[in-house]
Amino acid sequence: MKCRLHTVAAALALALSSGSAVAIDKIDFHGYLRSGVGVSSDGGPEEYQKNKVGRLGNESDTYGELELGAEVYKKNDVSFYLDTMVSMVSNGSNDSESTLDDDAEFGLRQLNLQIKGLIPGDPNAVIWGGKRYYQRHDLHIIDTKYWNVSGAGAGIENYTLGPGALSVAWIRGDGNDVDYRVDNDNDLNINYIDVRYAGLKPWAGAWTEFGIDYAMPNPTKKQKEYGGLYDAENGVMLTGEISQDMLGGYNKTVLQYANKGLAQNMISQGGGWYDVWHNTEDATGYRVINTGLIPITDKFSLNHVLTWGSADKISDDIDQSRLLSLVGRAQYQFTEYVRGIGEVGAFRQKDDNRDGSHYKQGGEKYTLALGLADGPDFMSRPELRVFASYLNDSEDGRSFKDGTANNTWNFGVQVEAWW
Repeated sequence: MKCRLHTVAAALALALSSGSAVAIDKIDFHGYLRSGVGVSSDGGPEEYQKNKVGRLGNESDTYGELELGAEVYKKNDVSFYLDTMVSMVSNGSNDSESTLDDDAEFGLRQLNLQIKGLIPGDPNAVIWGGKRYYQRHDLHIIDTKYWNVSGAGAGIENYTLGPGALSVAWIRGDGNDVDYRVDNDNDLNINYIDVRYAGLKPWAGAWTEFGIDYAMPNPTKKQKEYGGLYDAENGVMLTGEISQDMLGGYNKTVLQYANKGLAQNMISQGGGWYDVWHNTEDATGYRVINTGLIPITDKFSLNHVLTWGSADKISDDIDQSRLLSLVGRAQYQFTEYVRGIGEVGAFRQKDDNRDGSHYKQGGEKYTLALGLADGPDFMSRPELRVFASYLNDSEDGRSFKDGTANNTWNFGVQVEAWW
């Protein structure tokens, strides 16, 4: 949704200009929020493995993003667009949360320029530079972005090539606090080359996307002298996905392969971050994801995410690691604005260590909620939910009540919105 905020247009125009005012017809205002109140059987609401058992009734923070953008120049097919976004996160425990008391954190998430119309014959191609969320691929019900190489960078995207579009980007994603021995220089610079091709339709109702992410650690001279973790090698992540229209909804299958410091993403539900804290020179991994949103009837819909991941030698201790996760959310629309929601999730993860030992993780989550939303669509937002969740740690057994219990209940009210 776009809101015309004429009252702030002049102020933003001055902020975006240098020495002279820029005529801006409108400001695009976008954002995201989640917040609420909850209680568990041991104080405040608990949060347990939401990327593996589902997020509904399993989130305890307050989080928001505010985005302002404006087309600051437009002539014929040429346009210059400036985009900005800030974020805030806190635990929602009180009224006076602030950065002064370390109760709240603010971040600069996006600040970039996007130019259209400068590539001859392709008015939809974009030349961009700055910091941005770059073509993130999301699994909403587990709050996971399985393909996400975002940050400061530059590139060309949506360049028409054959039946689809090509995007090429250079993005920076450093690893922080790699080795305490290197005073004031312990962040490892990592550059990514991201190449994607999207839009190929092999048959009616189907569409595909393919890509390669190549990560290149770039240590300083001092870091090279220390060696060790700073000797991280170039890594690659390959992604291919195919989606299909199905019963008025869709189904998508994703295949991914990764090695070196990118391999752990296959079992951590990550989207492309590089592990600089372990020895990963022999690491390899792959992942299969199947997800879909199917409207069974006019009132009843199902959304699911199935993940099977495998990674080998992702540290000096782990020989093999395997992950299986399944989350399903069902929604029944009672009226135009009132819905019932149920979500069930479970996961199992096993690490086979090189010394012959094993480490197992596993758990389940069951949630019932009553939702009030601005329409009957499955993804209609804003939405207010009253929920009850049962969380169970079936392996470790000490995830709740200060490490003394293997299960707990969450009760609460949460709102979620994007615009």
